[in-house]
Amino acid sequence: GSSHPHAKAKIRILKESPRWELAGVSNDDGPTRDALLGDPSIRVVAVESGVQRHAEHARLALEAGKHVHLEKPPSDNMRDFRELAALARRKNLLVQLGYMWRYHPAINAILEAARKGWLGDVYLVRGTINTITPAGERPGLAVFPGGLMLELGCHLIDPLVRMMGLPARITPFLGTHGNFNDRLADNTAAVFEYPRAMGIVSSSALQANAFQHRNFEVFGSNGTALLRPIEPGTLLSIDLVKAAGPYIAGVQQVKFAPFGRYVADFDELGEAVRLSRPLAVTPEDDLKVHEALLRASGMWS
Repeated sequence: GSSHPHAKAKIRILKESPRWELAGVSNDDGPTRDALLGDPSIRVVAVESGVQRHAEHARLALEAGKHVHLEKPPSDNMRDFRELAALARRKNLLVQLGYMWRYHPAINAILEAARKGWLGDVYLVRGTINTITPAGERPGLAVFPGGLMLELGCHLIDPLVRMMGLPARITPFLGTHGNFNDRLADNTAAVFEYPRAMGIVSSSALQANAFQHRNFEVFGSNGTALLRPIEPGTLLSIDLVKAAGPYIAGVQQVKFAPFGRYVADFDELGEAVRLSRPLAVTPEDDLKVHEALLRASGMWS
C-alpha cells in the first residue's frame, strides 16, 4: 500500500537511492500489488497502507517470501504482530519497523550514554511529540482509542522501551480536549513505571509550531542528556557532574549533521538483506515496544 502519510517521502528516497531499485508502487489492493508480490526478483516490500491493514499486508508479503519494511504501528493488536514475528522467524525473513527516529544519531547518542552508564543511574526519561492536526484529518486518527499516543507517541515509546525494557506498569491518560466535534484522543500522556525509574511520554494534536518543541531527555545520577528540537537534531546537550565516556564534566553541546528521515533505515535494511545478517533492533525488542505502545494507548487486551 501507499496511503500512509510517510509513503511519499519513502518512495522518493528509494527512487533517488543508488542502493535500491524501485520496482513499483501499488495501492492497498489490486493487480499491481499482486504482481509485485508474485515477482521473484523483488526481495523487499515496504508496507505503507492504512494502520488497520498493516498486519494483513505484511503477512501477504512475508508469505510471498519478501523481507518487509513495515510502517508503524505494525498492527492494532498484539496477537497479529506476534503472528507476524513468528512467520518471519519461520521463513527466515526480516521485518523492519518504521519508527522514524531509530536511526537518529543524537537519539542514539543519548541511548548509548544511558546504556554505558555515562549518565549514572537513570531515574527519569521524558519526551514530547506534538503536532497540530487539521479538522479534516482528525476522524481518521479517531478510529483508534489511542489517538495521538498511537499515532505519534509511538516514536518516543520506541527509544524509551529499547533503553529501559518493559516497565512494571503503564498508565495511559487519553484526553479529548480540542474544540472539535469528534472523539479523537488529542491530548495524551502515558507514565511508564520501572522499579527505580519513571518514563513520561506526551503527545498532543493541539500545539501550534509544535516541531520546534519536540524533545527527548534522560536524567541520571551523573547528569542529563537533552535533545530539543528532535529534528533537525543538530544540537544535543549533555550536562554531567563527572566526565564520562567522550563527554566532559559540565555542560557540553554536541553537534550533529541535520537528521534526514528514513535514509539510514533503508541503508541498514538493504545491507542486512544483501549480507544475510540481522537488523540492529531485534524482533524481541520490537515485541516489547509494541506491547508498551498498546498499553500506553489503552488498546491492550
